Amino acid sequence: MKLPVRSLLMTITILLVCLSSQAQGEETKPPSKPQEALRLGDLERMALEKNPTLAQAGALVREAEGRKVQAGLYPNPTFGYSGEEITVRHPSDKSQHSLFIEQKIITGGKLQRSREIFVQEQAKAEADLQAQRQRVLNTVRITYFKTLGAQRLLELRGELAKIAREAVGITEELFNIGQADQPDMLEAEIEAQRADLDLINAENELQRVWEMLAAVVGEPAFPKMRLLGDLEIEIPKLDQETIFTKILEESPEIKSARARVEKAKAAVEHAKVQPIPDVSLRGGFGYDVERLHDGRRAGASGFVEIGIPIPLFDRNQGNIAAALAELKFFEHEVRRRQLALRVRLASVFKAYLSSLQAVERYQKKILPQAQKAYDLYLKSFQQMAAAYPQVLIAQRTLFQVRADYVHALVTARQSVVEIEGFLLTDGLNEKSDLSVKKEIQSNKR
Repeated sequence: MKLPVRSLLMTITILLVCLSSQAQGEETKPPSKPQEALRLGDLERMALEKNPTLAQAGALVREAEGRKVQAGLYPNPTFGYSGEEITVRHPSDKSQHSLFIEQKIITGGKLQRSREIFVQEQAKAEADLQAQRQRVLNTVRITYFKTLGAQRLLELRGELAKIAREAVGITEELFNIGQADQPDMLEAEIEAQRADLDLINAENELQRVWEMLAAVVGEPAFPKMRLLGDLEIEIPKLDQETIFTKILEESPEIKSARARVEKAKAAVEHAKVQPIPDVSLRGGFGYDVERLHDGRRAGASGFVEIGIPIPLFDRNQGNIAAALAELKFFEHEVRRRQLALRVRLASVFKAYLSSLQAVERYQKKILPQAQKAYDLYLKSFQQMAAAYPQVLIAQRTLFQVRADYVHALVTARQSVVEIEGFLLTDGLNEKSDLSVKKEIQSNKR
């Protein structure tokens, strides 16, 4: 009988040491090989290099720059040949042959106003690139904290499964010497099975979030590695109105909307100068082979033509009205985005405050109390003053509290990233085909 009791006391001592070290929130040691672990900065660099949406957004910037250059180019002159009064039977008796050059003179500053449209289009594309870069970084950071939390939960579930399996062995020894009955043994086995299932779920969850992280950084086949980091670093204190003011001033979404307004203004000015007539110049040098009365050929001659369209019916009034309506639309779009951002910020900030309060409550009260309750039940059990199921309940409560604490930390970190990152998420987001077509049609106008 002494051997099982001594074994029980040794096991309890080991459990107390394990739980005591875990209660202090110590991270497990990093792997011995540095190349098998990643930090947040490593993931951010990978994402900025390989996330395809950033390459797409950069291509749109270069496209807008090319359109800006093209919009300011002067039309090419036309060089040609003209032949008149050419007869098939006697081509050398009566015909006129000329070389000419034709040039269209653009008036009213149309080229400058056309270029200004695409200057603003480039500004919008650059703001969209900035927004997409922030989306990618935010998504990497959020997924990093999710993965870090899943990694931490896997460690907790692994500890609990190990303790539960050891408890089954201890209960069997106590059952063999008559100090535990069959219900106690069944309870311990059920607890071990539940712990194993929780461990399997934790492994699957870690694999899921890792695959999400690998996709965001642009390496979907990247092998799973350990992430280095500490969820318990002090969470910053944020002020909602200060953050909202910063978002209105610096948000790439607002900058993009304002660039659309400036582009629409440039389009209005461009539409207004379209009725101003352009001048067409045409001149050349020719030779007339027709013979005059004295028998000599008419010879060389030149000509000049000037043409100016008269804006009698088409004064571009329809396009002007459409451009003014589009300007009004985008002016209201800025306001709509500002209001939408305020709504989104209120929702995210509520989650931030709730998780921050939860973290503080767990740190100051719930975790210490759960640890103390478990320690007291374990001590009472060691002194044969409490039943083992009470220890199991306290143990389950302690580990559930730790798991909830990890979830609160992850939620708080995610909220901070989203708030400080201008509420931009979804690092694999792309423009819809409809949106792209609308952009192209607007650019061609």
